[in-house]
Amino acid sequence: MKAKKTFLAAAAAFATLFAASCSKNDDKNIVKVGILHSSTGAMAASESSLINAEKMAIDEINESGGVLGKKIQIVQADGKSDPTTFAQQARKLLTQNKVAAIFGCWTSASRKAVKSVLEEPNIFGLLWYPLQYEGMEASPNIMYIGAAPNQQVVPSIEYCFEKFGKRMFLVGSDYVFPHTANKIIKAQLKALGGACVGEFYVPLGATDFENIINEIIKERPDIIINTVNGDSNKAFFEQLRKAGITSKEIPLMSFSVSEEEVAYIGADLAQGSLVAWNYLQTIASFKNKNFVQRYQDRYGKDRHVGDPMEAAYTSVYLWALACEKAGTFDVETVRMAAKNLTFDAPEGQVKIDGENQHLQKQVRIGRINSNGLIDEIWESASAVKPDPYLSTYAWAKGL
Repeated sequence: MKAKKTFLAAAAAFATLFAASCSKNDDKNIVKVGILHSSTGAMAASESSLINAEKMAIDEINESGGVLGKKIQIVQADGKSDPTTFAQQARKLLTQNKVAAIFGCWTSASRKAVKSVLEEPNIFGLLWYPLQYEGMEASPNIMYIGAAPNQQVVPSIEYCFEKFGKRMFLVGSDYVFPHTANKIIKAQLKALGGACVGEFYVPLGATDFENIINEIIKERPDIIINTVNGDSNKAFFEQLRKAGITSKEIPLMSFSVSEEEVAYIGADLAQGSLVAWNYLQTIASFKNKNFVQRYQDRYGKDRHVGDPMEAAYTSVYLWALACEKAGTFDVETVRMAAKNLTFDAPEGQVKIDGENQHLQKQVRIGRINSNGLIDEIWESASAVKPDPYLSTYAWAKGL
């Protein structure tokens, strides 16, 4: 009996050592990355598709051999549409899960919350941020994969001013991006000789736009500029239509409504309205058609692909290329290797600007059609150099 107990004890000890050895070997063969988006709350309707796009890119890279000979392992966290939660989850991903990079956020409020964690003295992480945003920021801890204001907001206002008129009505969600974007728009309008005839904000998740729509009816602007985010857009579009305000009556330009949001809002409600992005699903290149097909093969033939999703997908590939160039996953070395890196993305060739860690990318304006897709009606002649602080615009001084 004693011999049997000794054998069992030895076997248990061996099993423990073997498991630890396997775990250690497994750790050597993987690199962890964090995916930090809202799976719940008001922003979940928008952010869930970004999670899909990032996972698809990671699976593709793993199927091709991984990064520096290691397979990418995902650690997923839910920001719950709350900036404080985003900060808490970012800290956990970096200090406990030891991720090499974080792909995530949507709202500027969530990005700024994560930025504060990334810049803490004992924490140095790198966030790959896929959304267009308001600018006025260039953190060494963030790669800005979406548009800077001169790659979305500024050219869109110029277009609307020329095509529709000088009286603009601003409606947005009550957080950083809409407030700062509208501050930029008002300064630009002043320089153009235009006018802001209304400026209103609603909380994220809001569903009551009655008072705002009454003001729109009263003012009869030449165009409505929409910076409402998340699931509130459905209520906004529904109530505009109920009030008899169509795109023919008063044009609407949105900065946060992509093909994925159109599917949620309903093409019948969104048809005819305008959007400004860098990527559209209808881009006719082979690279893009192949990207869309792979996404739909994976997630459903009826799924649409929008700009933030494409940027999220692209961000994973850019990180992988930077790691390969650096020969390491060390954050600072990867950050430096990423400067001036180019990638043939579905939207076209993009380049990480070495001066500010934003992408050089083309600007596109489109009109939503009856199928819920977006037809391009204008594009910039070439890729636009990012100018997050609008330093090249005289009217933007002091913003």
